[in-house]
Amino acid sequence: MSENNNREQWGSRIGLILAVAGNAIGLGNFLRFPVQAAQNGGGAFMIPYFIFFLILGIPLMWIEWGIGRHGGRFNHGSAPGMFDVLWKNKAAKYFGAVGLFISLVIMIYYTYIESWTLGFSFFSITKTYFDETSFDTMKNFLYSYQGREAGTHFDSLLPAYIFMLITFAINFWILFKGISAGIEKLAKIAMPLLFVFGVILVIRVLTLGAPDPTHPENSVINGLAFIWNPDLSKLGNPSVWIAAAGQIFFTLSVGMGTIHAYASYLKPKDDIVLSGLSTSATNEFAEVILGGSIAIPAAVAFFGLTMTTQIAAGGSFDLGFVSMPLIFRQIPFGEFFGFLWFLLLFFAGITSSVAMGQPVIAFLEDEFKISRKKATAILAVVVLISVQFVIFFLKFGFLDEMDYWAGTFGLVLFAFVETVLFMWVFGADKAWKEMNEGGDIGIPRIFYPIMKYVTPTVLFVIMIWWFVQDAFPILLLTNSNPEQVPYIWGARILMILLYAGLFYLIKKAWSKSSR
Repeated sequence: MSENNNREQWGSRIGLILAVAGNAIGLGNFLRFPVQAAQNGGGAFMIPYFIFFLILGIPLMWIEWGIGRHGGRFNHGSAPGMFDVLWKNKAAKYFGAVGLFISLVIMIYYTYIESWTLGFSFFSITKTYFDETSFDTMKNFLYSYQGREAGTHFDSLLPAYIFMLITFAINFWILFKGISAGIEKLAKIAMPLLFVFGVILVIRVLTLGAPDPTHPENSVINGLAFIWNPDLSKLGNPSVWIAAAGQIFFTLSVGMGTIHAYASYLKPKDDIVLSGLSTSATNEFAEVILGGSIAIPAAVAFFGLTMTTQIAAGGSFDLGFVSMPLIFRQIPFGEFFGFLWFLLLFFAGITSSVAMGQPVIAFLEDEFKISRKKATAILAVVVLISVQFVIFFLKFGFLDEMDYWAGTFGLVLFAFVETVLFMWVFGADKAWKEMNEGGDIGIPRIFYPIMKYVTPTVLFVIMIWWFVQDAFPILLLTNSNPEQVPYIWGARILMILLYAGLFYLIKKAWSKSSR
């Protein structure tokens, strides 16, 4: 695909689709999704999940592709410039700062989490954790690696720090190489390997049967039933619906400005309708088919339903980094399957993290007319400095605070803002024409009222619900551990400084232009 200006370009359509799918497919597909399903009614969870996929996920995917391609016509690869051309108001570009802020903050802590998967792939192939025989000792292995508690396994953060530096270097080398030679090439290699590894792991899990003959109830079949048997009584609980909506944001990576950046390198008449559907379908296959068939079924087969319920209640990391290693050490060639599992997670993570860096790089390139090399170096310095706080203050809730405001509440806020700007301020008819222009297929007309009325209304309700139920108590530190309070404020100060820096850069960029 060529671009009608001097900006970078995608080498091929399949490369673009794989890159956007890679952006969407992340750790949440394989760790967060099965936990959410298990905690929220199993098969019943899928009812609100697919409803929100249709009224939030797909519409937001098209909206973000449409905003991105439209912004690219005016040489804008990030939300501030894109919003500025949608709404001829001095405030528009500052709303776009939210998108830059979200992608930057998530990249900072996500890079560190991503490095854990690289570290554990090494620990798998070398059988480093194979002496751990209980959930508690394996959890201590993970926590001592992260520096969250003392242990006999790691007496310092040096191993974690080394794998962070390796992950950091790989991310920024790819970003330095650019759109086609870096991000697209990564997607063409990592995405096929991810699916191959996923299929191999699913086949291995499905052939586990009942590992303990004395407990035939602990089987893969019962594990699948644990996820998929519907508990319809859960549908009356509003929290289940909010959890399903939240998972859609996590799984499709909407609401963070990354899809906009990728779509800005399209030509004005390049298809976005079918491309958006293709990336969404690819993501759903990875999440529902692969993600739902590995970790939870394997855990039930080895630990039983009661223990798996406790594991799921402990969250995604207990499932992926504690229970799965315990399983690998008990099966033939476990070091190989463990290596594949964590390498799969690494590929899922890195295709997402490089996407988070692209909006900031595009912003610096487009608005300040600096080289990609310099823009990448600036971002690298900011991320490397900021991630130090995440690494050394992890046990004090530093990462959790950043994740809530940028990775949870912020996603919904930004999605609401972009939907209102595109469908109401820019105009629904113009937005509809923009999204359908050059499409291999047309968007079904039913999505016009959904995008204009249903999607923003649902986003507003979710945003208010999250603020009242979670954000307001978190903001006031209602249930916080007193020991963590100074570090939580430290995380907030860091985020305020990052947002203020972006705000200043936007102001400076526009003051130097004739816009």
